[in-house]
Amino acid sequence: MAQGIKRLGTPIAALLGVVLIALIATSWLVNRDALRKAVEAQIRDVTGLELNVAGNIDISLLPASYISFHDVGLKGGGTSDPALHVDVLTANLRLLPLLLQRFEIADLTLLRPRIHVSLKPDGESNWTPFIQTIARTMKPGADNQVSFSEIRIQDGVLNYEDAATHATEKFEDIDLSLAWPSISRSFAATGQFDWRGERVDGAISFADFVAALSGDRSGLKARIASPPLKLAFDGSVANRTSPMMEGTLTIDSPSLRNALRWTGQPQPGSGGFGRFALKARANVVGASIALTNVNVELDGNTAEGVMTYANNGRQTLQATLAADALDFTPYISTFRLLASGARDWNRQLFDLNGLSTTDLDMRLSAAKLTVGPTRLGRTAIGANLRNGALALSVGEAQVYGGIAKGSFGIARSDTVADIKAQFQFTDVDLQACASELFGLSKLSGRGNINVSLFASGSSPFGLVQSLDGSANVTGHDGAIAGFNAEQLLKRLERRPLSGGGNFRNGSTPFNNLTIAVKFSDGVATAEDIRIEGPATKITLTGTASVPTREYDMKGVASLNTTSGFELPFVVQGPWDDPLIFPDSEVLIRRSPFGAQLLKPQKDDKTGDTVRSVIEKITGVKRPAPADSPTAENAKENAKDNAKSN
Repeated sequence: MAQGIKRLGTPIAALLGVVLIALIATSWLVNRDALRKAVEAQIRDVTGLELNVAGNIDISLLPASYISFHDVGLKGGGTSDPALHVDVLTANLRLLPLLLQRFEIADLTLLRPRIHVSLKPDGESNWTPFIQTIARTMKPGADNQVSFSEIRIQDGVLNYEDAATHATEKFEDIDLSLAWPSISRSFAATGQFDWRGERVDGAISFADFVAALSGDRSGLKARIASPPLKLAFDGSVANRTSPMMEGTLTIDSPSLRNALRWTGQPQPGSGGFGRFALKARANVVGASIALTNVNVELDGNTAEGVMTYANNGRQTLQATLAADALDFTPYISTFRLLASGARDWNRQLFDLNGLSTTDLDMRLSAAKLTVGPTRLGRTAIGANLRNGALALSVGEAQVYGGIAKGSFGIARSDTVADIKAQFQFTDVDLQACASELFGLSKLSGRGNINVSLFASGSSPFGLVQSLDGSANVTGHDGAIAGFNAEQLLKRLERRPLSGGGNFRNGSTPFNNLTIAVKFSDGVATAEDIRIEGPATKITLTGTASVPTREYDMKGVASLNTTSGFELPFVVQGPWDDPLIFPDSEVLIRRSPFGAQLLKPQKDDKTGDTVRSVIEKITGVKRPAPADSPTAENAKENAKDNAKSN
């Protein structure tokens, strides 16, 4: 057997020797000028680009066979500026044809190429001749004119500009491998590049590259992976009159906000838009994309439906989605009506930039909806954002144990927001509703609330200063916490001068409640406030300041008895903890001994002493009469203080 191997090895060694001798001879006899011209002609025939070599030309046949052009410019047909400039263009040669004095390129390597892509308003580009040439010369099979089927790009830079939109992009540190096997119709490109500070891994393949270049339908698979965003597409593509794509689209991002910022898209407010995933059947026509069978996830919310996105000079998003449960809390978490830890309204200016960049038309339904502390049942919401004006409509929402309907609108004027809100709450829990909507925690029961409000301002404080509109509340079978009107009235009926006591204990139940107020420049004026309970009846008049969140009201409370005892009282102070005290003059007049104290006194000092006694009896400090020396002194002191300030 050893002898057989020796006999077999002898001709092989002889063949290798012949090849080596042939290569050496070829390296001596090769016409280097003919080699250069043949390589240039093949590159021109395949790509449609003319070589303009400004640097040296290196030719090597042993141990590697290649030709390298330095400082090369490649121009398309009819263009003056190079579409591609390469520091070093190396053409590796096929070995066997070289022995026969035929010069065929095996593959090309472009070192530090600078690629320029310019898109004209008519859709053509400076690379159109290259694409047309590739489509014409690529014919898979034995008669294929393309001698090489792979191009490698190392450390490249691509500059892109769109003459119609004036958009520019720059891709750097490009390392790609482009391959189209001569025996098949497929094409594949894989590699990496830097874009906007992130390293991107990409891959794309066409099932029929010639058809794709010609605009006919071809299978397409594409994948892009980067830290902000991952995207994959599997379907088909065509480009007869306009680009068309159809297939399955998958998008995944750890933060949609960061992904939008990275891709140069507008930022949607300042809250939420974190973890994002989407899978859908996509149909792309030009600058519009229609998504069906959508399954989308955002900030833990999952929904299904259809979506449409278009970018024809202005971005437009339309969607109809349904979900089992949604949580809107992340999107309003940064919005505060009240200053943190204070009773004052928030004075931080609104950020309204998100209203002017994108048009939105969305229909959303959910079995459960959470908005901050509010929990809603089955809800249908419509949102429309156009030309900086946002309109929200609630078709029906199960909230506060009842039903809510209404609309909410925001229109932007520079930095000022114009607000319009109209809502109807039917058979709701008044305690939960009034607490969350108006900051009133003293009311309980069930009832209806109708609100129509208008405001304009650059902050929550500015809005409440300009608040106009009306609010109407009708309730039943509830109570007002903070005082027990029946107990107080019965005690004062028996003993009018029993002392101020503590009037802010207990609660006053009611059978029927009616509240009608009008808002004007942030001041709510009571038009009709009646509280009718099993033992008492209360009416109120006066105002409530929304900017300062304080009451300044007067009322009359009466017992539903044969005596008909009535007591005027005053409500003053902050909304969440107001002062409620009776009219001390009425109490004194009802007392047979106290009535004498209210008669005019000849001696001013005596009058002051009487007032001091009344204050100790009733627990309420009364202002001095307007014509008394004490009042005059108070006025003078006020004038002096005003002048000094």
